[in-house]
Amino acid sequence: MEIPFTKAHGARNDFLLTWANEAPAAGLADAAIAICDRHTGAGADGWLLVSPLDQPPEDADLHIRLFNPDGGEVEMSGNGTRCAAAFAIAAGYDRETIRIRTGGGIKHLQLLRRAGHRFEFEMNMGRPEVKPGELRYALAAAGELFDCTLLWVGNPQCAVFVENFDFDWRAAGAAIEGHPKFPNRTNVSFIRTIDGLNIDVRFFERGAGETQSSGTGSTGAAVSAILRGFTGREVTVHTPAGPLAFRWPADDSDVRMQGPAEIIADGRFYFT
Repeated sequence: MEIPFTKAHGARNDFLLTWANEAPAAGLADAAIAICDRHTGAGADGWLLVSPLDQPPEDADLHIRLFNPDGGEVEMSGNGTRCAAAFAIAAGYDRETIRIRTGGGIKHLQLLRRAGHRFEFEMNMGRPEVKPGELRYALAAAGELFDCTLLWVGNPQCAVFVENFDFDWRAAGAAIEGHPKFPNRTNVSFIRTIDGLNIDVRFFERGAGETQSSGTGSTGAAVSAILRGFTGREVTVHTPAGPLAFRWPADDSDVRMQGPAEIIADGRFYFT
């Protein structure tokens, strides 16, 4: 069958987006593996199925499901959710605020600016959760002991603080992702603090591997740095794809993220 898709990226974290009623009725995991393959498919860090809610409840306008390149369905992606908002607006969903139901909760996206296929949004990332004893957690993996913060920001995050990136952090990320501590696996971010306003981060995402950027990973990194006192309540996360801006109000309400989304292509994937 043919699967129509739009390709978009949020800070070079790329996604394929399909209206849910145009996706296969079954075999979504296999379809995700095929369509996300960078050699034999359209290639992406994830596949998003978007459902418009014709009679939405008071809290949401759209619903999205996210599949990783390994076929696993996960809660959400911050960058992917921005892409879904851009996808809907480009399709005629003409409004400045869109409420999207994700597996990690309802996300409100405020359109800040648009230039053609390029969008900028501010998005609530929810209230982060850190269990007692997991703000500073020593985790042994890949033959090393890592200084981590374990938290939930709509999906599981392991934020690892490092002095530099001059080690095989990809191998460490793979080992941490599948560590027995995380029976459902975890996303991993490696954080180098720069100053009280900036951190530098690398990402190893559950089911995707290394990515150029991650909205939820950046959220976890920012929150971890704030809670440890390395930065103030406003922090810029520098990723290999560019910066993402975060602010966390002093009342510990929802973290706010500001970042881009860009639509780059439309196409059809021949799924057999």
